[in-house]
Amino acid sequence: MERQKEYVEKLKDRRWLRWQLMWKTDLLVLAFLLGFAVLVNHGIELKGLFMDDLNLWYANRRQPFMEAVFPIGSSRFRFVHNFVSWAQMWLFGPHVNWYVPFNILVNTGIAFTLYFMARRLSRSVYVGVICPVMYLASRMAYYQISQVLGLMEAMALWLAVMILFLLYLYLNEQDGKESRRIYLAAALYVIVCFVHERYMVLLPVIFLALLMKRAKRWQLWAAPAGGFLLVQAIRFLTIGTVLPAGTGGTEVVDTFKIGTVFRFVMCQIGYIFGINAGPGYLNGETFTDAPIYIMLLIGMADLMLLLLVTAWVIRMIQCRKTCVRHLQTAALFVAFIGACVACSSVTFRLEMRWVYVSFTACLLFMAWMYGVLVERCAEKGRWVWGVPFLAMITAYAVLMLPVELYYRGTYPNLYYWRDQQRYNSLAEQTYWKYGDEIFDKTVYIVGDKWEQDEFVEDNFFKVFDPLLRADSTKIVHIDDVRQIGQITDAMLVLQEEPDHDGYADVTRAVKTIKCRPVYGYYDADGWTDERAEIQVMAGSTGQIVLHCDYPLELQEDQWLTVYLNGEASEYINFDTNVKEVTLNVRPYEVATLRFETNFFVPDAQEKRGTTRLAFLLTITAD
Repeated sequence: MERQKEYVEKLKDRRWLRWQLMWKTDLLVLAFLLGFAVLVNHGIELKGLFMDDLNLWYANRRQPFMEAVFPIGSSRFRFVHNFVSWAQMWLFGPHVNWYVPFNILVNTGIAFTLYFMARRLSRSVYVGVICPVMYLASRMAYYQISQVLGLMEAMALWLAVMILFLLYLYLNEQDGKESRRIYLAAALYVIVCFVHERYMVLLPVIFLALLMKRAKRWQLWAAPAGGFLLVQAIRFLTIGTVLPAGTGGTEVVDTFKIGTVFRFVMCQIGYIFGINAGPGYLNGETFTDAPIYIMLLIGMADLMLLLLVTAWVIRMIQCRKTCVRHLQTAALFVAFIGACVACSSVTFRLEMRWVYVSFTACLLFMAWMYGVLVERCAEKGRWVWGVPFLAMITAYAVLMLPVELYYRGTYPNLYYWRDQQRYNSLAEQTYWKYGDEIFDKTVYIVGDKWEQDEFVEDNFFKVFDPLLRADSTKIVHIDDVRQIGQITDAMLVLQEEPDHDGYADVTRAVKTIKCRPVYGYYDADGWTDERAEIQVMAGSTGQIVLHCDYPLELQEDQWLTVYLNGEASEYINFDTNVKEVTLNVRPYEVATLRFETNFFVPDAQEKRGTTRLAFLLTITAD
């Protein structure tokens, strides 16, 4: 008995030490994945919303909660994602710059989940780390990181991969939890369908797992079937149809073509193996336009995968006892990947971001193949036999990482990327520079080369204003700065910079062109000395209106003389505190105005120039 107790205690100590070691390892892996995610995505910014993100903001913040989360009668019913995005926007408020860091954290969480999955599938911490690293480095992450709606893609990917892993455990684990895993997979299936209806296609994959397991309990078959019927009933009652809508406002039934589906399937297979088979505006750069060294790296990486698959096939031939179980698991992975590929190929356009979930499943498939290959090595007690297989996976990762990083450098060629950069610049030169001062201003933009959408112009600044003060902030496009009058505090002037896909704040420069103080005039607040000179550009009418204000009690015989281009033009007697005079010059002429007074502000505590402050001057020249 004493020896048995000692053995139990030693066993507990070993388990405790093993748990401590794994806990520390997992923490280090999480820190590494987070640092890597920040490193590969550090150049991505989101400072202003447009396109689908702005539509999402409008739906969430400008509509009642029930209409935003449960859009009855719309073409899509994604209430799970709608609720999460509504909560996210409510929490973030005007902090648009928080979305990208949040997306990085979410994708790090997905990567950490993949680490646990790949570690269990491969029986290796090393391979468990390689899979999430390849996931984070993938060029397919562009939308999930750079857009608010990327959260939808991330949520759907996470849930779909969780379903795949639960089905894997159901097929391969005999621990009495099989039924629970099917029920959980069915529940996640319902949830993912209301994140994105594309994943309704996963129902046959669940049935395939039940079929291969030869499930006899009717409840196991009823759970996914009931989930599917529930999804369809809710969709029919809320949007009037069970058919999923296509992309870009189209309907799948209208755009579906067999030839297009086959072509998109082949393109997705190419994407998974590192080949950008689609048009450049959807993937950054096509494979044929890539440098030769990128093509060679992709070819060698795919060769490593081919060698790994070949070794796995040989392993299946050699081990007949476990062959059926392994082939069933392989069929599960292939069915899942095939279903995701198929559902992304039925519309008129194939975007690379839709391939991300298939690529992620392939990484797990690779990890599982490695686990099968080293299984026999473990049985024989010869781990060294597994070194060639580990070398294949390592070589694949080493070869593909520079490829993924290269293609990430082509993101500016994506169809929305440059527009996002422009709106980032617009936000940077306005709200992020002036803060709440931007509200109630008119933003004049010199040029309209990019033909801004009216909806974007009406709502762009409202995103930054939870108090809805931005209703009066307007964007006005002009061809020439001469079309606007003197620059006031209620105006900003931006210049389009097509070469840099952005804007430059030229307010101060235009203000100087319109009204340049030579001496004695302080345009920040309008104070003018008893001796002053300025240069003023007239507007299209040629009229320059001077508003002169003496803010104290008037004395007798207070005079102001205005010289226009060196000649005395107006003699103003201050018999009232406010006087106004109009000067007429040629349209758009730059006139030199000089002021001389016989008075000044008595006992003034401030003296800015060589002479004393005398009156306040406001200039209008429209």
